[in-house]
Amino acid sequence: MHRIIKHPSVLLVVIACVAGGLVQATPSAAADWPNFRGPNHDGISTETGLTTTWDKPIPLIWERTVGSAFSSFACVNGRVYTCGTQDDQQQVLFCLNADTGAVIWQKPFEKRYRDPQGGDGTRATPTVDGDRVYIMGGHGKLVAFNAASGAELWSQQFNEKPHWGYSGSVLIEGNLAVVTGDATAGALVAFDKITGKKVWTSGSDVAGYTTPYPFTFQGKRYIAGFMGRSAMIADAATGAQVWTMPWKTSYNVNSAAPIYHDGHLFFSSGYRHGAILLRLRADGDKLATETVWESDVLRNKFQSCILYQDHLYTSDEKSLKCVNFRTGVLAWEVPRLKHGTVIIADGSLLVLSQGGELQIAPASPTGFVPTTQASILNGRCWTVSALYQGRLYARNLDRLVCFDLKGSRPG
Repeated sequence: MHRIIKHPSVLLVVIACVAGGLVQATPSAAADWPNFRGPNHDGISTETGLTTTWDKPIPLIWERTVGSAFSSFACVNGRVYTCGTQDDQQQVLFCLNADTGAVIWQKPFEKRYRDPQGGDGTRATPTVDGDRVYIMGGHGKLVAFNAASGAELWSQQFNEKPHWGYSGSVLIEGNLAVVTGDATAGALVAFDKITGKKVWTSGSDVAGYTTPYPFTFQGKRYIAGFMGRSAMIADAATGAQVWTMPWKTSYNVNSAAPIYHDGHLFFSSGYRHGAILLRLRADGDKLATETVWESDVLRNKFQSCILYQDHLYTSDEKSLKCVNFRTGVLAWEVPRLKHGTVIIADGSLLVLSQGGELQIAPASPTGFVPTTQASILNGRCWTVSALYQGRLYARNLDRLVCFDLKGSRPG
């Protein structure tokens, strides 16, 4: 099924001697992976005890074809939720048995989204909250389903989809389901997560491609939005727009997740645009920012950075990189690994190349030295993986795979 390199060579490493503090993911109540980028919206798993060095094939538990989509996975209560395309006509939400891949239920929710340039299907990832699962279709239909049965509970429709379709997933913030909307409906829109009733709207920019991002600053909850032509921050309770900044990228492709840490907010875009780190401060009932650094050292077209121990890790439009969060200084890069996906678990980078090669290496600013390299998929692999109960869930456009990373140690 896949290839293991027992003694991988050290890849190109450029070392920068920069100091940084420690960033830890907030502990989650369980090992669930309930939404895009995991329990803390940061791409970091709280699981430990993974096997990161393999000299024999990583055990494949199951695989399944579901049809074209870019949806990642939500993994909760022994179930895996993702999307695909069925009968060449419909976007479908799947609920699968996490152990076997068997279909528990599947529900069509929107007509097929077609994109001959990148790939067909749903762009967003399901979000599970309690007994409900939420999904945004490529054409702009937002639906809440019963997570156990698949019964539709409520829906809303947006009508100004960006060029490559609605791509942001649903953020659950307290009693709210928050989504990226559009210039007419509101740049960010919050609904009562139970009833589907609109609670607030914020901003009027055209839609970007990101999932709304929550954070706490000076004891207050906020939501950052990365829209088509700007970045913005809204008060999470009221929707009041408290800050905005123009940020124009070619084709309005702002799709990488913002990152908040220690009073700072980070954004990055591709198409040779670059990245910015901003320091936040209160300004009456608004927020103000000052630029700490701005550079093209990071250019995230459709993948997102992970912040770990004061360094940013990503596979952007140019290479796999490690960059100091505080200074923007490049620590190392691997040029051939661009447009891949990255998650971090148990102190290790799990990098899936866009061609389907999994590389596992310590997450370290001193270099990228893989302990395992394995071809686990083929075709276009632009969807970020998920980790749940020691298992890696990954996909290409139409095929899902589940590998055991917590079995008996090889050798």
